[in-house]
Amino acid sequence: MSQDIEKARNLTQIIYFLYAASIIIGITAIVAIIINHVKRDEVTGTWLESHFRWQIRTFWYSLLWGVIGGVTSIIGVGIIIWGVAAIWAIYRIVKGMLNFYDNKPMYA
Repeated sequence: MSQDIEKARNLTQIIYFLYAASIIIGITAIVAIIINHVKRDEVTGTWLESHFRWQIRTFWYSLLWGVIGGVTSIIGVGIIIWGVAAIWAIYRIVKGMLNFYDNKPMYA
């Protein structure tokens, strides 16, 4: 494996850990999404590009559903939306990490 791919691999793993940590410490997701966007060009054309896309989509859709859950919590539905969104985000983090450790792209 080339040194650039190994660095990108390590970075991708760190980002997955930051997203996993965000379940308890929410601010780590902000750090992760910033890294995703800043370093995205470095993984273009590699199998890790699909993981970056997966991570970025997980963040933005989780944020969207979190906001929708917050707005609708006034009528009680928001709690359910937050619960479903949390389970979905955990699923995406776990699925992404499993594919990552198997050296597989996300959308194969």
